[in-house]
Amino acid sequence: MNSDKRIVFITGGAGYVGEMLCDQYSKREDVDLIVTVDKEPQSDYSKNLPKVVYFQANLADADWQEKVAAYAPDTIVHTAWQIRAMYGQAKEQWRWNVDGAQNVFDFAFSHPAVKKLIYFSTASSYSARDANTFDHYFTEAEGFRPDDYIYAHEKMVVEENLRRTHDNAVAAMSHAPQVTVLRPAAITGPRGRYMRMRFGLQSALQGNLKGSFVYRIVTAMTAFVPATKGWVRQFIHEDDVTDIVAKCAFASTAWQYEVFNITPTGEPVLAKDMAAAVGKQILPIYPWMARAAFFFFWHATQGKVPTCPGSWRFYSYPILMSGQKLKAIYQCRYSAKEAFRYTEGRYEEFVPVERKVKAEAN
Repeated sequence: MNSDKRIVFITGGAGYVGEMLCDQYSKREDVDLIVTVDKEPQSDYSKNLPKVVYFQANLADADWQEKVAAYAPDTIVHTAWQIRAMYGQAKEQWRWNVDGAQNVFDFAFSHPAVKKLIYFSTASSYSARDANTFDHYFTEAEGFRPDDYIYAHEKMVVEENLRRTHDNAVAAMSHAPQVTVLRPAAITGPRGRYMRMRFGLQSALQGNLKGSFVYRIVTAMTAFVPATKGWVRQFIHEDDVTDIVAKCAFASTAWQYEVFNITPTGEPVLAKDMAAAVGKQILPIYPWMARAAFFFFWHATQGKVPTCPGSWRFYSYPILMSGQKLKAIYQCRYSAKEAFRYTEGRYEEFVPVERKVKAEAN
């Protein structure tokens, strides 16, 4: 690997995390070039980033490998994912996500120039179940559990495929790049909440969703914060995420294959914290109510409101991860509550003045 200048291949360059990594790493003096692939068109913001070569292609297809290989990337960060379930298109979504990921892995393990592979997984695959408690924090060693939530299921399968691909390469004594798997808590920050305006928990609670009739309905329904007794979240600030990836990608690290829960240690964000942060009252509900509401919106809007089958459990039962292993290599600058509440960070400029909430003011 060229220790002076790096060539990084980032998948999902039109997505929240992928575009953010392109932005941050294009400013690094030790990065010569960033190659990115996404099935969506390049954004105007991305077009102004230096050092970025953008290819519009679906990773599940076979029309990008030769183009990317021409740049001989030494590091791959795989963030691309169709997160929002596609109504009535489960097979196509599987192809995009599972087959697409395997294409990325095959590329990494067949090109000797690739020395590092970083894959974004999820906390969801630990599985939200009614037996989960607020006292148990899942560790990386526990592994994933089967789940009928499509996002959690696909991510579990892809992690299994990555481990198998790596182990087979090692057994065959063929090329095997260093692999780092990151299982993030909910990623948030000023970019995600105000620059990207994604449909998500915080956007809905804060009333940031504008435009469509469906979004207006969701905003009206979140005049209160509907919450079950088991509702809890861990958040990680987007700046911490980019710095963790930088640590894994650019620092000298000794592991051959390693998995990290990426979440701050300390207290998670409870329903009362979420309500206080957005200035609303809690509306207590039962899990069956969440299930019924999710079912209705999923079918009534044909997936425009992302409440696909199985996802209701993640708003009803806790999943908490241990961040102790991550702490050995990286100390998060923001706690989960700070990441959720405050609007400070590298993308603070995109926050409307009336929405800015700084730590020193509280």
